[in-house]
Amino acid sequence: MDYARQQRDPTKHLIGIGFVVAMHLLLIYALMTGLGRTVVDVIKKPLSATIIEEIKVPPPPPPPPKRIEPPKVKVPETYVPPPDIPVPTAPTEPVISTPVTTTPPAQPHVIAPPVVEAPPPPPPPPPKPAVRRGGDLVRISGDPPEFPRNAQRLNIEKGQVIARLMIDEKGNVTEVVIVSAVPPRHFDKAVIDALKDWKFRADGQKYVGEIEINFKLN
Repeated sequence: MDYARQQRDPTKHLIGIGFVVAMHLLLIYALMTGLGRTVVDVIKKPLSATIIEEIKVPPPPPPPPKRIEPPKVKVPETYVPPPDIPVPTAPTEPVISTPVTTTPPAQPHVIAPPVVEAPPPPPPPPPKPAVRRGGDLVRISGDPPEFPRNAQRLNIEKGQVIARLMIDEKGNVTEVVIVSAVPPRHFDKAVIDALKDWKFRADGQKYVGEIEINFKLN
């Protein structure tokens, strides 16, 4: 069914108009029967208006002022010295002093011992030579060096070697140094090999000795 057609239906409009007319008739009837008079009488009565003033609460009293105590000042006590009381002094008796003489005891006679002069210290030993030679070297053991065969093949009949020996505390030879050799380099090895086995008199300390060895072919 169409909704627009329902809106254009005259029966619905007649129902609405009838409802409005009924309401107006009911209102006219009420006014005519006295309901309207009571309403008018109520409106005509004087209206009394009462103004209520706001009760103001008094403010609270102010607090009492605080009492400020003055600061306490400590008064220093004044020192009162005690009165001076003189001390009674007892009378002193005079003292009679007699001089006392003391005699010192007799000292025994002491005989001084004879003065003995100390003997003069012995003279210091002569200083040992830095390099000992000749009689300062005392050989205890060891064979003299042999004539080298190489020198024999070269028809060398004689030679001279000066060697320096380093000797320890026990008299052993620790090192042999050739100082000079004539002819050179032909007798050096024979001298070094022989002198290393030599032993000299022990001196308790190390020292240096020097020895001269002459070679001659017999």
